Amino acid sequence: MSSTFPHGYALLIGVGESAYPKWSLPTTVKDIQALHSILTDPNLCGYISGEHNFRILHDTAATRHAILDSLTWLKEQADADSEATVVVYYSGHGWLDESTGKYYLIQHDVEPFDIANSALSAEDFTKALRQIQAQRLLVIIDSCHAEGMATAKNEQATIKLPSNFVQTALPKQLIDDLKHGEGRAVFTSSRGKQASWIRSDGAMSIYTYHLIEALQGAGNKPGETVVKVSNLMNYISKAVPESTKCNYQTEQTPYFDLAAEDFAVAVLRGGKGLPNSGWDEVQHSEAAETIGRVVAAGRDVTISSGDQNVEQSGSDNINIGQIGRARDITLGSKSQAEK
Repeated sequence: MSSTFPHGYALLIGVGESAYPKWSLPTTVKDIQALHSILTDPNLCGYISGEHNFRILHDTAATRHAILDSLTWLKEQADADSEATVVVYYSGHGWLDESTGKYYLIQHDVEPFDIANSALSAEDFTKALRQIQAQRLLVIIDSCHAEGMATAKNEQATIKLPSNFVQTALPKQLIDDLKHGEGRAVFTSSRGKQASWIRSDGAMSIYTYHLIEALQGAGNKPGETVVKVSNLMNYISKAVPESTKCNYQTEQTPYFDLAAEDFAVAVLRGGKGLPNSGWDEVQHSEAAETIGRVVAAGRDVTISSGDQNVEQSGSDNINIGQIGRARDITLGSKSQAEK
């Protein structure tokens, strides 16, 4: 088994600093820093680090133009590589205009008094994604941060939204639009108006922390050498609600929607897979050390801003949205999901 994932391409967007300071979300930058570290580690996910395979946008670089331009870049990479697997991760505000029914991703250069004409609409985002003709495309949206940026429920950060706008996760209809086409999978970190919470140490979001665990094999079994979409789903669907309930006595339920056969998104531990004793052994040794390193980096992350930043630091549809519903999922023509 190869120790690299040579056909993997990723765009990580963590809006971070907003041109309107009250809307800034610094933890989103820590999240993409941590994901970049894990994905490009040759002993873990095996993505190739560098401008041919990776783009990171954050702070002043996370503009509407830069996001759309980077999605065009992904289209070009996929067009040139018939074996491409593409990952798009967005972490930032997502707001619904109840007067029009339109949803917007709030990038760095949004105009507070003209969101409809300055923010990145879900329509434009979806249109750009549909141009990416990769056989395998995973889109992860973490867009409900208003309450989740606090470290305790009674210390929730409040944001005054413009008239007619509400903070919400990506609506189901828009998820359906995003997953249109073959080989598409869409993850959201929460449902409806649920918040996306951060860890109590402030290092990264709970969702990203458990996503990183899953990328290291937390949802895998011994003998497997790749991390698949189903492995991510099985683990995240249980771990995120449990952590949020334990730490904040509230609900955060990840949502998954697929129109694809199951597919690999990374190699597992450099292609070596888990030891015979499974994740438990890894969790208390190497994985714990790796996550500890990433968490420590997240606390003191230093990233320069600029375009294209890269730092070294199915056949059947399955909809899974209820807490604890995903159990040993198999995707494809004989897909089964516990209802």
